[in-house]
Amino acid sequence: MDISMKRRTLLKVIVLGDSGVGKTSLMNQYVYKKFNRQYKATIGADFVTKELQIDDKLVTLQIWDTAGQERFHSLGAAFYRGSDCCVLVYDVNVNKSFEALQNWHEEFLKQADPTDPAAFPFILLGNKIDIDGGNSREVSEKKAREWCAAKGNIPYFETSAKEDYNVDEAFLCVAKTGLTNEHEQDIYFQGISETVSEADQRGVCAC
Repeated sequence: MDISMKRRTLLKVIVLGDSGVGKTSLMNQYVYKKFNRQYKATIGADFVTKELQIDDKLVTLQIWDTAGQERFHSLGAAFYRGSDCCVLVYDVNVNKSFEALQNWHEEFLKQADPTDPAAFPFILLGNKIDIDGGNSREVSEKKAREWCAAKGNIPYFETSAKEDYNVDEAFLCVAKTGLTNEHEQDIYFQGISETVSEADQRGVCAC
């Protein structure tokens, strides 16, 4: 068997943030190398996939783009469950989108309900750094990094979907972080299945 086929891994990644911060644009730039100047709000949720090679693994990222509007929040739980990594996005030129990160962070953990919330991997992207040569900027890099440090040293990238700046680097980090999380979950589930099989071997009857 071809080793890349044997070690193929699917990672589910959720992208969250306020409406208009550039979530869809970042994904389209990463997957299709395209940038559309016209803004169109995402309705509900949608996903794109991208394959990449990391060491000896062929990784398929399934990247879910969720709507930033409040009226779609009830969709959350179904989309968040089973995620391997969550990408939080804000617009460096809109302080309100940065302040909303706390709510998105809490909302994700509540809806996804991961086994170990404190260890679940997040990555933060400060998008639209190309706008107005940085003169419109409202959130400093220092402020963003302090927020990440307070959340357990979340990786942080400043990006521009329009200029394709740091987009590949950010999603490569997402893939590597998701792989680490997926590996830890594998060990956890292996432990459970081994316990069950040992019980079966002893002929334990649970009825």
